[in-house]
Amino acid sequence: MKIIPSEKLDKLPPYIFSRINQLKIEAFAKKLDVIDLGMGNPDIPTPNHVVERACDTIKNHSKTHRYPQAKGMPKFRNTVAEWFAGRFDVKLNPNTEVLALIGSKEGVAHLCMTYLNPGDVALVPDPGYPVYYNGVILAGGVVHRMPLLSENKFLPDFSKIPASVAKKAKIMFLNYPNNPTAAIVEDNNFYKEAIAFAKKYNIILVHDNAYSELTFDDYVSPTILQFPGAKDVCVEFHSFSKTFSMCGWRVGFVVGNEDIIKPLEKFKSFVDYGVPTFIQLSAVQALTGSRDCIKETINTYKRRRDKFVAELGKIGWDVEKPKATMYLWAQLPKKVKDMGSLKFSEMLIKDQGVVCSPGVAFGEYGEGYVRFSLVTHDNRFHDAALRLKKVLK
Repeated sequence: MKIIPSEKLDKLPPYIFSRINQLKIEAFAKKLDVIDLGMGNPDIPTPNHVVERACDTIKNHSKTHRYPQAKGMPKFRNTVAEWFAGRFDVKLNPNTEVLALIGSKEGVAHLCMTYLNPGDVALVPDPGYPVYYNGVILAGGVVHRMPLLSENKFLPDFSKIPASVAKKAKIMFLNYPNNPTAAIVEDNNFYKEAIAFAKKYNIILVHDNAYSELTFDDYVSPTILQFPGAKDVCVEFHSFSKTFSMCGWRVGFVVGNEDIIKPLEKFKSFVDYGVPTFIQLSAVQALTGSRDCIKETINTYKRRRDKFVAELGKIGWDVEKPKATMYLWAQLPKKVKDMGSLKFSEMLIKDQGVVCSPGVAFGEYGEGYVRFSLVTHDNRFHDAALRLKKVLK
């Protein structure tokens, strides 16, 4: 018996990360000493006070085992609003401008399904977090790629988007600090330009700010909602995954324009029951507890960034130090550039047991790069560089 899956699913590109994961499994099977710098999956444990809150809540508060509210419990939404005001000096109405999410990835995909009709256009950064592209396709939408190029500091050029496309567009995705390029917005006029563009063409402007707290060298990431007129057209996604090393907990939130958020809440009420209450309470603990754990996390990634950039420099692979995220976006050296990012990544795993993400996995404009995630012990970056040196020779 053979049943064909939906055409939407069939339109998705091959999931390159599945290929990388399979090679990783084979490397483990061959007893290779694997250094995994592939997925952005923090190796830093979730802070103790968050874990302890979860354990206590699960053990002693059985009512939190029941179905949660899809919208998010009032305490969670109030805490998010308070944190946002303290961190960004932006006021939010917790009843209408805050929505709990089962991670921001789920929220982005569900937003696409909430708003896109078959044939609707979405403006998607390339390279970009895969769910932007995949979410649009699964919703039946049409992707218009916005190239993120090094000569433009990995920012989209809105002037290059044809007016005929912009008029059809319903959603535009932005993500700074950026995954995978680790780029930041150096001139905040960019956000003002994005808001003006979205207003001109009546587009929902979605800003993914998952890495807002992972910044270095005195750089402080803003929220797009702090700029004039942003709430007229914008929503912003946040995640606990990277800031608090809570990837597996699956909790995040979206804030901003209440008229945009309300239909998303309605959609979610039909397809999920929301974030478990005991996890929401743990997230509250994360936002209200000491920021020492965040400082330690930032210091760890900064130390690893400096270490790996230095080690790569020693073998002749010059990579710019990013001011945010947990990634290095590394242009392939000339010796291996013609090989392409996927073939290079496959060879690296097979020959040396070092895992990275091929740039092409994030879009066609990601070709020529690989992404290294700084998610292993500090002393492993020296070993990784030595193995890379062997491959480059």
